[in-house]
Amino acid sequence: MSIPLPALLSDRLHVWRSSVDERLASYCELQSGCPEVLRDAIRYSLLAPGKRLRPLLVLSAAEACGCDPGEAIPAACAVEMVHAYSLIHDDLPAMDDDDLRRGRPTCHVQYGEAVAILAGDALLAMAFESLATDLPPEVAAECCRLLACAAGPTRLVGGQADDLAAEHDSSEYDLAQLESIHHRKTGALLAASLQLGATIAGAPTEQISRLEAYGLKIGLAFQVVDDLLDLSGDEQVLGKRTGRDSDLGKLTYPRLLGIPESRLLAANLVEQACGELVDFSGPTDTLESIARYILARDR
Repeated sequence: MSIPLPALLSDRLHVWRSSVDERLASYCELQSGCPEVLRDAIRYSLLAPGKRLRPLLVLSAAEACGCDPGEAIPAACAVEMVHAYSLIHDDLPAMDDDDLRRGRPTCHVQYGEAVAILAGDALLAMAFESLATDLPPEVAAECCRLLACAAGPTRLVGGQADDLAAEHDSSEYDLAQLESIHHRKTGALLAASLQLGATIAGAPTEQISRLEAYGLKIGLAFQVVDDLLDLSGDEQVLGKRTGRDSDLGKLTYPRLLGIPESRLLAANLVEQACGELVDFSGPTDTLESIARYILARDR
């Protein structure tokens, strides 16, 4: 069972999540050149119920660096678009071949593979359009660079490629290689979320570096917990199939370390992440609570 957030923090995150959802819906009001079925598939995937973890990290980082979180909402939406695109493509039969996501049929099950691929392509382009259009020019270019780097061939996409390769022969992989996969596949986009918020706030380099370190650590913790939930989570709560990693022969933390050691690793990573939250001009309680939520989550 997930640890409940303090009431004031929960209220704050609810307001932020609502603001992000409203802006995401506005970005889905596409012009007439977009075919109806493509628009529906984009909306289906982007507006599906979710934690909005990455957008909340953008806004929390902006707040920690002394900025009004509202100024970072375009970047928060851009990160969620990239995340939604990556889930659509990850779920495809040629990748992880999943039929359930966020409690609903995956995009390719609902709309067909071709439309799903195009919806993912569109979301990736929309992410950079939102940054370039709705952020001040003095930060838009750097935000585009950060997000492109996190989503590109040496990080998110490269991590996914190595993850797929490990399905076929995981016996040769060790802990360092597993961490390398998930630093890129999961951690890079989480770290970029924090860097985006800090960049919009005009934070100094040392604060951006600490937030990046925090993001990489919670990214690994998130993946360790994800692996544990795949073994013992409730499908109805999770909103996706369990046991998929074992079915695909994937290398996971429990498979490599065992369940008790995996839990200990996740707890240590969260403590290390919280240790990075020092010497900020704004409050960091939201970031600390998010890290502890990741450790205790059940979905």
